[in-house]
Amino acid sequence: MSLPINPETKVSALLEAYPELESTLIECAPAFAKLKNPILRRTVARVATLEQAARIGGFSVRDLVRRLRQAAGQSGPETCFGEETPPEAAAPDWLRPEKIRSRFDADAMLAAGEHPIGRIRRSVSSLEPGEIVELVSSFRPEPLLETFRRAGCLVHSEEIAPGRHATYISRRA
Repeated sequence: MSLPINPETKVSALLEAYPELESTLIECAPAFAKLKNPILRRTVARVATLEQAARIGGFSVRDLVRRLRQAAGQSGPETCFGEETPPEAAAPDWLRPEKIRSRFDADAMLAAGEHPIGRIRRSVSSLEPGEIVELVSSFRPEPLLETFRRAGCLVHSEEIAPGRHATYISRRA
């Protein structure tokens, strides 16, 4: 049986089952070209769902899944869609520039062969309540956002310029 393509499908599972869909992902949003990076492919793609990938690329999850299903020759009811969570809008009250204790550039780290999650985790774990870690990247790091939300951290991400995102993570005060 073939892998069903839905918003919860992991990007790595999709590309393992349908390697030819990599070009469709890249056509949908240029940010998906980053999946050619072996570090991202081994790490982020293993935990990122298509719903998260759609948000990273600024693409509707419905449209992305529909295009991928069509390219894979799948059809069927579209009852698998949950609510899409829009990116955060206004900066939250806890986000104050003077509270930023560490800054990281995800693109530079990835280019150097290092995945940011380890350094970000260590930095967040050393924060005092209310202090903030800032991560700047060329994509919205959905899997990282979810990881820290589940850990009980305060998380905010925003596009600060076309193709540039700032993500802020704080320990609750």
